[in-house]
Amino acid sequence: MNKKDIVSYNLKELQCEMETLGYKAFRSKQIYEWIHVKLCTSFEQMSNLSKDIRAELNERYVIGSLDVVERQVSKKDGTNKFLFQLADNHVIESVLMRYKHGNSVCISTQVGCRMGCTFCASTIGGLRRNLTTSEMLKQVYEIQRLTEERVSNVVVMGTGEPLDNYDNFVKFVHMLSDEHGLHISQRNITVSTCGIVPMIQKLATEQLQITLALSLHGVTQEKRKAFMPIANKYDLKETFVACDEYYEKTKRRVSFEYSLVAGVNDTREDAKELSALLKGKNCHVNLIPVNPIQERSYERPTRENALQFKNKLEKNGINVTIRREMGTDIDGACGQLRQSYIGEE
Repeated sequence: MNKKDIVSYNLKELQCEMETLGYKAFRSKQIYEWIHVKLCTSFEQMSNLSKDIRAELNERYVIGSLDVVERQVSKKDGTNKFLFQLADNHVIESVLMRYKHGNSVCISTQVGCRMGCTFCASTIGGLRRNLTTSEMLKQVYEIQRLTEERVSNVVVMGTGEPLDNYDNFVKFVHMLSDEHGLHISQRNITVSTCGIVPMIQKLATEQLQITLALSLHGVTQEKRKAFMPIANKYDLKETFVACDEYYEKTKRRVSFEYSLVAGVNDTREDAKELSALLKGKNCHVNLIPVNPIQERSYERPTRENALQFKNKLEKNGINVTIRREMGTDIDGACGQLRQSYIGEE
């Protein structure tokens, strides 16, 4: 018998599943709490269930956990980078970042990525497969279990394009924010997308309160094409229209991620054009000095140039920050640790 993935069941689905086995409704809530609040990894840990029930559950379902292949800890700021192995031996990355306002975890949504963004190590080697809802949840659960610290914020910015794994991602958000689970506020969940326009429009109708972050990186269609193949399919104007729709329907301010690459998109003219693009929008710009990776020739701008770019945007009324760099003394950038591991293999 192929065991079913019980961690991917939301409470309603679990109740239906348990009813078919003849269990009373309260059993479903007990099991759900063990998995999604107490973060147990085996049915044997469910001490308020009878031995017979635990045996039947173990025969039919699997909980499991992610195996830690490697864990890097920054000596500078305490950032933890995890390389997790999945049941089929694929590996994924997750990151724990500690801030004064609480712990933030960055998770992956796919094994690899097919979007092909040229500044990102995650896309090297292409897409292997989508992650299940449970594999996304387990990244948060495993980090909270290992550190014994509460996770208060989740950023979906790791390996993969979340909106390319749409259904599993949306279910993940609902389950992570469910009052019967970890109950992390949707306002503390941010998702980053390269800009799949129909999926942004669909996400706007889901009645979620998560923050949308668009990977922009270029102020013109041609510049964006040079960084991001997705720009060959969706024009910058229609991408912005989709972001405006998201704001109108959710009233959640959209963030724009902008990787600064020395001599490519960090000029005064770029800052001027970006200001014009975002004029009048309720938004936030996150400037990210590019992380150099072995497979690319991009160079990061000087601190002075990054500050000049930031100041230019601020003078034009744009809300902007330079992303605080975390884990610079480890493989902190998205995809680097996984790519390093695959290279060694």
